[in-house]
Amino acid sequence: MSFLSDTLARVKPSPTIAMTNLAADLKAQGKDVIALSAGEPDFDTPDNIKAAAIAAINEGKTKYTQVDGIPELKAAVCAKLKRDNGLDYTPAQVTVGTGGKQVLYNALMATLNPGDEVVIPAPYWVSYPDMVKLAGGEPVIAEASIQTNYKLTPDQLEAAITPKTKWLIFNSPSNPTGAGYTWDELKALTDVLMRHPHVWVMTDDMYEHLAYDGFEFCTPAQVEPGLYDRTLTVNGVSKAYAMTGWRIGYAAGPEALIGAIRKIQSQSTSNPSSIGQWAAVEALNGPQDFIAPNNALFKRRRDLVVSMLNEIEGMTCPVPEGAFYVYPSIGGLIGKTSAGGKKIDNDEDFATALLEETGVAVVFGAAFGLSPNFRISYATSDEELTDACTRIQTFCAGLS
Repeated sequence: MSFLSDTLARVKPSPTIAMTNLAADLKAQGKDVIALSAGEPDFDTPDNIKAAAIAAINEGKTKYTQVDGIPELKAAVCAKLKRDNGLDYTPAQVTVGTGGKQVLYNALMATLNPGDEVVIPAPYWVSYPDMVKLAGGEPVIAEASIQTNYKLTPDQLEAAITPKTKWLIFNSPSNPTGAGYTWDELKALTDVLMRHPHVWVMTDDMYEHLAYDGFEFCTPAQVEPGLYDRTLTVNGVSKAYAMTGWRIGYAAGPEALIGAIRKIQSQSTSNPSSIGQWAAVEALNGPQDFIAPNNALFKRRRDLVVSMLNEIEGMTCPVPEGAFYVYPSIGGLIGKTSAGGKKIDNDEDFATALLEETGVAVVFGAAFGLSPNFRISYATSDEELTDACTRIQTFCAGLS
């Protein structure tokens, strides 16, 4: 009899973390590696946020806090949701966790029963299906296509919903594609949801502030107020504020659901870091003027990567509306053999051979539920991106 839980057999380790760790190991061995696999900004946390954390330490704010967030942070979340999204919430409707990932996980643990289904548009963030499985539910994958710029259509959503559906997990701008839904595109999806009152919506708005070319972010409860009572709006400070390591995420939703999430958290981690919470208060309440210049830098990097990848025969790279990822299709390269003799039968073969032969680390598309593709994070310098894309061009030119 196995010592380990049967549930563990239902899930796999995060492929993005695995690829990032592999790249770090190769780098530590002295190999010339460019890692484009990690989803985090290369900017430092703004000074005012760091100063708030240091002040919190010096003022002795280092003890346990309320299980799911200090009142000051919950108030800041409410103010942010009103200011940026036109959504009214009270502090009793807000929960704070150790990153957005924990908030999503807690919500699934608090609501799923065996056999409950969760609709997940693909390409998806790698953790969504596995978190659903850990919570005892069944992920139902609804595949978007490159023809719709990887955005789910209303017909696809309608087809995925069954009487067993409990949640739709919605992420815009998307990890891994960067695709962002316009107001009209999202309204068409929320119209479908309004016809199915048993389906709740879990939004992952983590990339809200990373938007380009005039794309205007919107979130489901904002677009369709009729969904307010069955929406959990999840966000955090990791991406826009370059605070990935601080591990602060938050969500707002119906009080009964927030209470259930709090109960789960009370028996797992208890409160998030007190210092991280005070830093997040400053992030949400403080100056936001650094976001626009950072976005201009990300847009320039996006345009550089998209342009260079689209020069490659057999590769198609759509232009994303937000986040800091591109998700090129490599359908024209499958079946070829690399200069190093590796047969490219799928996108995992492509990513492995690319790393071994050029030192460029990307994440293969199968990890995100849609192949044949790969994901690049362009949250690194122009010089590294140019070097990496040149290596990818050379690698693809050597395929035969």
